[in-house]
Amino acid sequence: MAERVVVLGASPKPERYSYKATQMLTEYGHTVVPVNPYHRAVAGIHCQPDIASVDGPVDTVTVYMRGELLAPHMDALIGLSPRRVIFNPGSEDEGLARELRARGIVCEDACTLVLLRSKQF
Repeated sequence: MAERVVVLGASPKPERYSYKATQMLTEYGHTVVPVNPYHRAVAGIHCQPDIASVDGPVDTVTVYMRGELLAPHMDALIGLSPRRVIFNPGSEDEGLARELRARGIVCEDACTLVLLRSKQF
């Protein structure tokens, strides 16, 4: 089933995993909302400057930024009410995950690319 997926820390650099995830999510039929304050578009998709700028329902947030960079935006992330948050390798933060779980949000330490390829997304 197609989801609306926010990619936090999306990059326009093709060698970055966040770019690859943005592309692959789109290829798999998901609606992707890239978020990065420094870029206007990622993989041809309009980029939101911050989490607070994302409107509408969100199924999954996939994180490609370190926990200390995400922490100041936790209220906005919680406000999205995603069903789950995926912490990709290098972005894991148990304290933030614990806070999200306490609010009923499923958290996974996983790789979005692997989840997609293995049909576990």
